[in-house]
Amino acid sequence: MKKGNTIFFKNPPRILSHAAICGSKETEGILGKYADVTLEDDMYGESTYEKAECKMLSAAISLAIKKSRLGESGIDVLLSGDLLNQIISASFAARDFTFPFLGLYSACSTMSESILLGSALVDGGYVKTAVCATGSHFASAERQYRYPLELGCTRPPQAQWTVTGAGGLVLGSGQKGVKVVNGTMGTVCDYGVTDVNNMGAAMAPAAAKTIVSHFVDTGTAPEDYDLILTGDLGALGSRILKDLTWEKGYDVSSRHVDCGEIVYKVIESEFQGGSGAGCSATVLNAYVLTKMDAGLYKRVLFAATGALLSTVSSGQGESIPCISHAVQLEV
Repeated sequence: MKKGNTIFFKNPPRILSHAAICGSKETEGILGKYADVTLEDDMYGESTYEKAECKMLSAAISLAIKKSRLGESGIDVLLSGDLLNQIISASFAARDFTFPFLGLYSACSTMSESILLGSALVDGGYVKTAVCATGSHFASAERQYRYPLELGCTRPPQAQWTVTGAGGLVLGSGQKGVKVVNGTMGTVCDYGVTDVNNMGAAMAPAAAKTIVSHFVDTGTAPEDYDLILTGDLGALGSRILKDLTWEKGYDVSSRHVDCGEIVYKVIESEFQGGSGAGCSATVLNAYVLTKMDAGLYKRVLFAATGALLSTVSSGQGESIPCISHAVQLEV
């Protein structure tokens, strides 16, 4: 059933397993004791950062499948994407597996989009199981979207730090595991932000629009959730989100947590916090879902955010269109 922009799943899929691989910097914070694998070397034994990102994503997918005990033959489809041109990390990682691959590009909101689409496929009976995964790497993202690291450019105070990490989960039917109750599809928002270092300001309106749309479609309010989790708005973007939702009559301040705002140990030393597709993927799969498995969170609204820019569009002076997709998770 669909109401507004929200799809309600008749047979809510379950998250059968989840896994996360994190860089050493990322595990200095809350992810430290929850990550399945911590990289001692961000090169991950590879010759380039792009190959390291691909290897991380492939390893996260493999580990999620292993933890599900289904085996590769028990997986029907992989839904994945990343931040690099032509989603090469996801596409190249898919070479390691025999099941079909649906490539997605929703920038840093790829984790929530993949869960939404994977759940629709499982709920509709088109597949029995689906792997949803994404990741990012600080060095590969900086090289593509901003400046080569070798230049040593000064980071402005509104900047975020791209998370090095990857996360994946397996969706399927069953009696155990966190349920994906519904999913709210986002619409593209563009408030005219052109600063590629100011992702929080660019993405906050998209997050606010999707979250408010979700409340309207589902008849829920902020207090109905233990956690309203956004993707990677960072400290500045989180403040903007709270203002925008408050203007629409919803006070999310007591429930809202942003993955980018909490991923690092000391946010002051990382400017506005974390970003990247791996930001929400690692926080969700390592930390939040582990807490839900333990019954510490009963209902979570997960709304990852994505900036749909490219190096070409930025170079031509285009503003940054953004999107956010949300899924409601319940124990």
